[in-house]
Amino acid sequence: MSFPLVLQLPSSYKMTPEQFFEFCQVNRDLRIERNKYGDISIMPPTGGITGNRNFNIAVQLGVWSEQDGTGICFDSSTGFTLSTGAERSPDASWIKLERWNSLSQEQQQKFAPLTPDFLIELRSASDNLKPLQEKMEEYMRENGIQLGWLIDRKNRQVYIYRPSISVECLDNPPTLDGENVLPGFVLNMSKVW
Repeated sequence: MSFPLVLQLPSSYKMTPEQFFEFCQVNRDLRIERNKYGDISIMPPTGGITGNRNFNIAVQLGVWSEQDGTGICFDSSTGFTLSTGAERSPDASWIKLERWNSLSQEQQQKFAPLTPDFLIELRSASDNLKPLQEKMEEYMRENGIQLGWLIDRKNRQVYIYRPSISVECLDNPPTLDGENVLPGFVLNMSKVW
């Protein structure tokens, strides 16, 4: 299977956020997301190359975050509950400490009810671009998100998402700059391409 398996549930079977969290915990070996309509997507594991590239992204972001100290990073297994009710898991993300610390311990233990300040989605070779672009647009409608990168390895392009600004597409950039959202963070794309 090289694409998400989408389960559509009858409206009478819709899960609450707590039930969905429990469903994900019982099926913790699966990567599961839910859209705002309650449809559940089960994503296949990534292949070796995509997994390695995603790891390289996470390492670079993590090293910068540890040095910067103003926020914390999350990996691709972390779920976030959006204001639409969707539960999403970006490939890598970062949240300012004050936003994270404003959540209760219980909220931090489950799918945090907020959108990261910064996130990355990495397109694997088998992913269709359009659903990933729709997912990025969904993130950008949320409060809190300041910057998002959709990295399309297949076409060596990066789509940069910022609030209230048209999407910018870069062709084969050697680096990406975290701008004023992640001051001093530069992603070396040679480790991603």
